[in-house]
Amino acid sequence: MTDKEWYFNTVTEQPELGKLSPIGQRMGPYKTRQDAIDAWKIAKERNTVWDEQTREWDGWGSGSASGGGSAA
Repeated sequence: MTDKEWYFNTVTEQPELGKLSPIGQRMGPYKTRQDAIDAWKIAKERNTVWDEQTREWDGWGSGSASGGGSAA
């Protein structure tokens, strides 16, 4: 096992082996160079999933409260 992992530099938009860039300019770590290259794609996919989960969470229970079973 190597002690170096891949990172994606958000300024140069290039993969880097190891922590070469300042922490504010890198995403990772990633296991492979290709995963680092796909960093933006991976982040967008995760954000899409998280946004959907947030919408579901925010709407949880609203259907049962307004769908009402009993009117008082």
